Amino acid sequence: MSVKIRLQRHGSKGKPFFHIVVADSRSRRDGKFIEKLGTYNPITNPATIDLNVDSAVKWLNNGAQPTDTARAILSYKGALYKKHLQGGVAKGAFDEAEAEKRFASWLESKDSKVEGKKENLATAKSDAKKAAFDAETKVNEARISAAAQAKADAQAAEDAANAPVAKETAAETTEEGTEETQA
Repeated sequence: MSVKIRLQRHGSKGKPFFHIVVADSRSRRDGKFIEKLGTYNPITNPATIDLNVDSAVKWLNNGAQPTDTARAILSYKGALYKKHLQGGVAKGAFDEAEAEKRFASWLESKDSKVEGKKENLATAKSDAKKAAFDAETKVNEARISAAAQAKADAQAAEDAANAPVAKETAAETTEEGTEETQA
């Protein structure tokens, strides 16, 4: 029996969510499996991966072959590195404590990289939001000033149209006033 570490698809259309499982290679993709090792959500940025590293290493040592995507996930979470370190312990290159120390330092550096990426994404998102807000404010100010200018132009045109009428009315009243005084 050939055992594979592979992904089992769940989730709705366009919103995938995967379980990382150990399964017989002859079983269907979403069929029965031997053990569930974790989950993988590619929708989030960065992708959310929850993996039982010790169990994955146990299956790798027992001969389970990961698929390409599962291999990338196992590498990302450090399961392949931990297996590599256990091989060094078995050969006598270093002891178990040194292997654990190396793995812990690797995990720490990996976590700092992931946190850095999250912070950069959050900063970029807030910067984009601020730039969009500034652009919208600029457009609104231009729209308000154009409306004020149009209102001022309309008022000036109305005043210009009313001014000759007012002069004619004033002239008519003065003419009528002079006729009345003469009478």
